[in-house]
Amino acid sequence: MISPGPSFGGGFNFMFTLVPILIGIGFVFIIIVFILNGARYIKNARSPRSSTYARIVSKRTELHHNSSHHHDDNGIMHSGGSSRTYYYITLEFDNGERKEYLDVKKLYGLVAEGDTGYAAIQGDWIVAFERGV
Repeated sequence: MISPGPSFGGGFNFMFTLVPILIGIGFVFIIIVFILNGARYIKNARSPRSSTYARIVSKRTELHHNSSHHHDDNGIMHSGGSSRTYYYITLEFDNGERKEYLDVKKLYGLVAEGDTGYAAIQGDWIVAFERGV
């Protein structure tokens, strides 16, 4: 006697349940990331600006790349995407404390490690740097 093969009926039902749940979780995750980034931006934008004497101890970049792939009507795959570079400057203050700030005013190319002067800080952003004489 030949035994019947495996039944796939239950597996398909499971997939039709699992896939929408995973898509929903992904969607919720993306919404949470947008909300957190927006809250961080608002917090920094509303923070008071302060100026303090500091020394630039390091600079770094962080590259974020988003890629996409799609097929055209002829079945040929095309790749695309976008990249964004974030610039960070680390300051050392008179008390020895060091903190890294996001460069939102394009200061990265205008300052060098070892420069000293007055840094204008707004939340987690560095918004100006005036070299000391």
